[in-house]
Amino acid sequence: MLDLDQIKEQSRTAAAEVCEASGIKPGQIFVVGCSSSEVLGNRIGTTTNVDVAGAIYDGISSVLEERRIYLAGQCCEHLNRALVIEEAALEKYGFEQVNAIPQPNHAGGAFATVCYRRMKAPVVTESIHMQAVAGIDIGGTLIGMHIHPTVVPLRISLRKIGEAAIVCARRRARYIGGARAVYDEKLM
Repeated sequence: MLDLDQIKEQSRTAAAEVCEASGIKPGQIFVVGCSSSEVLGNRIGTTTNVDVAGAIYDGISSVLEERRIYLAGQCCEHLNRALVIEEAALEKYGFEQVNAIPQPNHAGGAFATVCYRRMKAPVVTESIHMQAVAGIDIGGTLIGMHIHPTVVPLRISLRKIGEAAIVCARRRARYIGGARAVYDEKLM
C-alpha cells in the first residue's frame, strides 16, 4: 500500500502548481478525474480504493477551498463521466442536477464517491458544459471534455501521483485572425 500522506502531499502540490500555472480565479471550476486503481499501480477500474481517493481529495480540496475555487469530481464511465460539484456551483453556472449517487465499486468510482460524501452540499450534474478552467487527470480518466474548447497541457514538477501518470491542463482563449493578428500575451 502506498503512503497516504505522500499521496495527499503530491495531490496538494499538483493542485497548487496547476492553480498557479493556469491563473484560475475564485468562483471558477477545477475538474479532477482520478483512478485510485492507477494510483495503486493497477489497471484503471480494477482495485478501487476509497482511502486513496480520500487522500487525493484532502490534498486537492485544501488548495481549492483556500482559493475559493469549485471542485468538480469526475465520475467513472459507468455514470458517463458525470461530475460531483457543490450545489452553489450548480446554481451559479445554471447546470442541471441529475439523480445519481456515486458508488466506489459499481458506478461513479472512489474519487466521485469521496467528493459526494465530503462536499458541503454535493450534487451530480451530467455536464458542466466545458466550463472548467483547469484540472488534473490522474490515471487516464479523460477530463478534457469538461474544459473550455481550447485545452492546453500544463507541465508541473510532478509526473505522477502514487503510481498514476497525471496530465494537467488549462483552457485558453481561442486564437482568431490568422497571421496578421496580434495576441494579448496574458491570454496565451
